[in-house]
Amino acid sequence: MPYAASHSIEPNLDSAIQAVCHDVREQLTGQSPNLCFLFASHAHADGFEDLPATIRRELGADVLLGCSGETIVGGGEEIEEGPALSLWAGVMPGAMLMPFHIEFGETPDGLIAVGFPDDLPERAADARALFALGEPYSSVPDSVIDRFADELPGVPLLGGMASGGGPGENRVFLNDDCFSDGAVAILLQGGPKVRSVVSQGCRPIGPTFLVTKSERNIVFELGGKPAIDRLREFLPELPERDQRLVQRGLHLGIAMSEYKPSFGRGDFLIANVIGADQQIGAIAIGNLVRPGQTVQFHIRDADTADEDLIHLLDQHRAEQPSPTRAALLFSCNGRGTRLFDEPHHDARAIQQVLGQLPVAGFFAQGELGPVGGKNYIHGFTASVACFE
Repeated sequence: MPYAASHSIEPNLDSAIQAVCHDVREQLTGQSPNLCFLFASHAHADGFEDLPATIRRELGADVLLGCSGETIVGGGEEIEEGPALSLWAGVMPGAMLMPFHIEFGETPDGLIAVGFPDDLPERAADARALFALGEPYSSVPDSVIDRFADELPGVPLLGGMASGGGPGENRVFLNDDCFSDGAVAILLQGGPKVRSVVSQGCRPIGPTFLVTKSERNIVFELGGKPAIDRLREFLPELPERDQRLVQRGLHLGIAMSEYKPSFGRGDFLIANVIGADQQIGAIAIGNLVRPGQTVQFHIRDADTADEDLIHLLDQHRAEQPSPTRAALLFSCNGRGTRLFDEPHHDARAIQQVLGQLPVAGFFAQGELGPVGGKNYIHGFTASVACFE
């Protein structure tokens, strides 16, 4: 197998490192990996600074990317508490790996992000995927997404924001270095194909509407009426269970294409409703929206999230000519047992549908993944990178 993964819940970090590196070396039959991903819980925070260099030295890895996380994924397990270390490795003949560290700063002219390679646009032709992991309190993911959209259009961006710690406590790893700010990224060129499965876990309620008045992320009118009035029109007709879900959390799906005769699963970018003004009937959402776009209200629950992820994984398996041989999972820290009745849901769904693959990942404070061919940062989403 060109891929390997191992995880450990051993409290002693040195012992955990030895265990996962030993497992990975055996699975790779002694080959040195070109690319490693490393995820560690905050129970190992005292050892964060030396962790990436130690792992890279033990395996002889060319490139290492990773971060700290609230919940760590290894195989079919999601370790939500206590010590956890998860290591993923791939041998990728023919692949070119370009790692870089992105820093953010305020200037009189506004925010700047530095650290991007100058020749990114020249590498678009054979780019397979971008992976990025950010420190949530010092990164501006939208600026990175916009930069990549300009310079690497159509290339999927996968990853997420480190989680589990307050300001100054999260870490991102790049090769031998451990950073407390900014973002780390890698561009994969050539080598294995990488496909994405992005499950937003919502289902629509009510009819679709045309946005007739909006400004940035504020929706004032839908179909010529205040947005809240439109919701009130169909809310009494919903089943009681759905009405309760609306009270717990409402979302607005923004259609990715205006040219479809009808809309279904995967056709919407799901945005959280983050506020409302009862007097003027406007709602605020977590994404930009413009007049002329088609939208539909959505709700989320465990059954819908389960159905959506399984369906999209099944669809991925059926549509791809080559089987998935390894995967990375970037799930929301609002999933796991905070959403589902049983633990390990997302990780085990991957194993159930795609097979017993090498899998690693973490629960993020914002997940990166493409919807409708465009990259976004999400919430409450499971974003899966599937390697052939």
